[in-house]
Amino acid sequence: MPFAGGVEGGAAPPPFFLLFLHSAMNKAVAIIPARYGSSRFPGKPLALIHGRPMIQHVYEAASRAVSLNGVIVATDDVRIREVVEGFGGEAMMTARTHSSGTDRIAEVAQGLDADIVVNIQGDEPMLRAEMIDQCVALLADERASMATLKKLITNKDEIPDTNVVKVVTDAEGFALYFSRAPIPFCRDTVESLYYKHIGIYIYRREALLALREMPQCMAEMAESLEQLRALHYGYRIKVLETTVQTHAVDTPEDIRKVEQWLNTYF
Repeated sequence: MPFAGGVEGGAAPPPFFLLFLHSAMNKAVAIIPARYGSSRFPGKPLALIHGRPMIQHVYEAASRAVSLNGVIVATDDVRIREVVEGFGGEAMMTARTHSSGTDRIAEVAQGLDADIVVNIQGDEPMLRAEMIDQCVALLADERASMATLKKLITNKDEIPDTNVVKVVTDAEGFALYFSRAPIPFCRDTVESLYYKHIGIYIYRREALLALREMPQCMAEMAESLEQLRALHYGYRIKVLETTVQTHAVDTPEDIRKVEQWLNTYF
């Protein structure tokens, strides 16, 4: 598998990060689940953003992460595979029967020689390589089976938006709960700070494969959030706050918003 490294912007990663990369557990591979069928936005991975498919924006950002030894798109549709291979990326076909992105990446991860599997959502075209590197480094904490990112919500329209997943963490930065509802609930007059979840998951490979075999829990089915399965079965998720502005693509209308954000922040 080709190495997909390189330090973005020429900046050297911090010493603790280099130590983690060169430890015994240092092989990380990113998998981007991408399916063509979507009730809200069919063909979403191939939607054009500034003239390039969205999946290409995500793939190229991931390929700049120094923590990764490879990037693979996991898809159930030959059209997506052909586009990825067309811009020089690597894609693998998976079963059409998977009910979640976690199941799709687990199929690919099962055959990989990797200690860490990075699940990068294909609808996050504003993702930056340093976000991946920072998130991978969270697994230096041996208590964590998974890691992810959060960002303070500054646009109040995102608070009630059910497409924006909110997260609450404890004093050590471990996730307590994820929800599409505004959490924590503000009772009386206390104004809360809300954090949105950024669509990246870092797994220890053995945790990912174990979770694949576990049945869905009630909270996961109610919220349609796969990470709640991990919390339900006692896996700890370390969460790092980022200041990088992102905007996921959930509907065709989001393409225009993302193009405006990219013009502003990139």
